[in-house]
Amino acid sequence: MNKYKKITLDGLIFQNPTFMLVLGTCPTLGLINSAFSAMGMGLTVLVILTLSNMLISLLRKIIPNEVRIPCYIVIIATLVTFARMFLQKFIPDLYDSLGTFLALIVVNCIILGRAEAFANKHTVLESAVDGISQGLGFTLALTIMGIICEFFGKGSLFGLQIMSFKIAMLTSPAGAFLIYGLSIAVFVYVVDGVQRMLRVKSNKLARENMLKEAA
Repeated sequence: MNKYKKITLDGLIFQNPTFMLVLGTCPTLGLINSAFSAMGMGLTVLVILTLSNMLISLLRKIIPNEVRIPCYIVIIATLVTFARMFLQKFIPDLYDSLGTFLALIVVNCIILGRAEAFANKHTVLESAVDGISQGLGFTLALTIMGIICEFFGKGSLFGLQIMSFKIAMLTSPAGAFLIYGLSIAVFVYVVDGVQRMLRVKSNKLARENMLKEAA
């Protein structure tokens, strides 16, 4: 498999940071009661993750191993500061809705985890693809859960009222936790099923090739 394809599939599916690795739980549970906030947080993390991956990969041979974690945090904190200034100036509604969670991106375990596990061992291009893939995986997961929570909890989508029927509990922390748990269960079940099907197909092709060679 092409390495970039593998990196992309890992970020979106097989190592999805939200559903498979269960990282970034704090902003996930705090923001999925609104599709707008969930998508906004996801896209913000995507940009910061991609840029931090690229910078850390670029500087990986310069940064001393003993102080690499503090250096990663300084790089990420700088990017988060720029992101906060940008959102406050141009998208104030999103800035207000993200609140404290925006500042907490500095210590987001997804970003720090990719810096330590991937960016400091791979090229800039590979790190950029990893950042985009992991960021998209995180964004899609938050947006899907945000849509579910807002639609059934408030009867609206992205602030637009659609129906009067509401399940208010789904907009509470307990409801967010419930939706998160169910989403993980469904995602893992589907991914496991797909992987089993692919293994069966691969084994079948291998047996057929062996029979052809034997004949």
